[in-house]
Amino acid sequence: MSPAQETSNKAVFRRIEDAVNTGDVEVIATTIDDLVAPDVLIHMPLPVEAPGAHEAFRQLWAMLLRGLPDLHLTIEDLIAEGDKVVMRASVTGTHQGQYMGVPPTGKTVTYDEIFIWRLAGGRITEMWGVVDIFAQLKQLGVIPAQRT
Repeated sequence: MSPAQETSNKAVFRRIEDAVNTGDVEVIATTIDDLVAPDVLIHMPLPVEAPGAHEAFRQLWAMLLRGLPDLHLTIEDLIAEGDKVVMRASVTGTHQGQYMGVPPTGKTVTYDEIFIWRLAGGRITEMWGVVDIFAQLKQLGVIPAQRT
């Protein structure tokens, strides 16, 4: 894949970052519709039930924003090679709504995530990811802090 295509693939994730940081579910949904293939393959568990991976991706962001309405995504690293992009990001938000079965705590959470995305024709067609759920649950008080 050419360096120009790798740069174009990276730009997809900057668009997603910009959309997520608006905090507007409709803007995010429209961006997902533009950038995520309808038959996207998702190789990780998601905390939502939806008919099809594309819809699950949309519902995931709606769920995140209900629980963390001021959610902010910061892309720390984007590495492109061939048809894949690796993204390391940090996420912050204030727990102001129901989130992963936990009633609002008012606590701020910060966690990291790493994704590998495969693109074709400028759209995301496949994804693998690791999200630090442990850090989220610990910061929300669901998992007790470790004592030394």
